[in-house]
Amino acid sequence: MSKQSEIVATMTDQELKLNVYLSQMIMLMLAIVLAFFVFPSWDEFSALFELELGLMIGVGGGVAIAIVVVDLILDRMLPKSWLDDGGINERVFKNLSLVELTLLCFVIAVAEELLFRAVLQTAFGLIIASTIFALIHFRYLKKPVLFINVWIVSFLLGVLFHWTGNIGVTIVAHFLIDFLLGLTIRQRYKRKQS
Repeated sequence: MSKQSEIVATMTDQELKLNVYLSQMIMLMLAIVLAFFVFPSWDEFSALFELELGLMIGVGGGVAIAIVVVDLILDRMLPKSWLDDGGINERVFKNLSLVELTLLCFVIAVAEELLFRAVLQTAFGLIIASTIFALIHFRYLKKPVLFINVWIVSFLLGVLFHWTGNIGVTIVAHFLIDFLLGLTIRQRYKRKQS
């Protein structure tokens, strides 16, 4: 973990953002390759993508807003050291334009939901997929509150996917969580600078 923070410290914000995009592209490619082994047919995989806007916005959006509200409450109530990710999220989100923020959050939501919900949860179940999702956020392993929070969010997204059978719902929820929290980070940084 200290090696990771040393590496991150030597990177520019632009290089850090590029690495986020690269990791998401790897996850997306992995999801596509693994989908061929998990789903017996393309039709079964594509059935996860029903365009039900009411469900996607109403349920996905509602779950996202609830998660963001809880996150913001935790941020106010808990010691900052418990929630410190080493400044990585701030470095990634602080200078993004709204278009860049939207694009980055969309890419993250699609790649991670396809891999962790559509493929891994379908293949191995909710608990294993949620645990793997939390473990890829390995910078949180020494931060129990952050790790548990990420695991719970992943679990809730998994429950949402299990309940709806629609990956679009979890993509919308994941996008909104990242977008709203990224927007919060961006606004806090701008306030600190003024």
